[in-house]
Amino acid sequence: MGQGLWRVARNQQLQQEGYSEQGYLSREQTRRMAASSISNSSHRKQVQGGIDIYHLLKARKSKEQEGFINLEMLPPELSFTILSYLNATDLCLASCVWQDLANDELLWQGLCKSTWGHCSIYNKNPPIGFSFRKLYMQLDEGSLTFNANPDEGVNYFMSKGILDDSPKEIAKFIFCTRTLNWKKLRIYLDERRDVLDDLVTLHNFRNQFLPNALREFFRHIHAPEERGEYLETLITKFSHRFCACNPDLMRELGLSPDAVYVLCYSLILLSIDLTSPHVKNKMSKREFIRNTRRAAQNISEDFVGHLYDNIYLIGHVAA
Repeated sequence: MGQGLWRVARNQQLQQEGYSEQGYLSREQTRRMAASSISNSSHRKQVQGGIDIYHLLKARKSKEQEGFINLEMLPPELSFTILSYLNATDLCLASCVWQDLANDELLWQGLCKSTWGHCSIYNKNPPIGFSFRKLYMQLDEGSLTFNANPDEGVNYFMSKGILDDSPKEIAKFIFCTRTLNWKKLRIYLDERRDVLDDLVTLHNFRNQFLPNALREFFRHIHAPEERGEYLETLITKFSHRFCACNPDLMRELGLSPDAVYVLCYSLILLSIDLTSPHVKNKMSKREFIRNTRRAAQNISEDFVGHLYDNIYLIGHVAA
């Protein structure tokens, strides 16, 4: 062993000088001898109780010959960590090579809950023959069905036992899911006001500035494209929920749900005015303060000014 390491070091020295024991020593020969020395050193560490990487390096041989390392040769926790970064399509392809690893229930459970954060079936005892891989396929199928016809999509989830027939459970599912088409969702919520009520109560606007809370609200419940009864309903529900989440602030500022309703409408109109390319004469801060305080006289001028600054700097509240 000592002679082998000495010979490698001597050959490297001669290579720098342009010579070797047999003439010019090629770079490939040097690499092979260094790899042999590393393997022998690793084997010695294994015998001494060190990390067992000798067989791993031996099985791998070289990246050029066998490509990426076989995940089955790695510790299970490391293999699962690598596979957890794959999406469902890639994980299905990986199961063709590493069937036992890629079909693991924990991996598919993570995919289900990262895409559909809440399902009624998560909190139930799984039926016979249940698997999270099968559940993922059903959730994906149901989401596609919902994006084509919301009522049929919800009925599909219920028929598979994924969702309970409860407005609160449906609202939680919608709140924790990002794969639903927002246009179809808006139509569904307009028809199912009971689900809309429960969906609004899932929002927590505590200690949030009014325009930021309104943006968060419209990210989950998209505003209609035109003003009408549905938009008024959304703003009314938001106003009551915002006041319920911030009772101390409402008392300090002297605001009521009706006053918050007026402010929300003013913020939406200001957003349109400042962001629309068709409006040439933009509303000034002084004009916004004057118009808003006419509708809600108890609101301080400084507070209304901060509302204007937020829209001017951040942008539309319902974009």
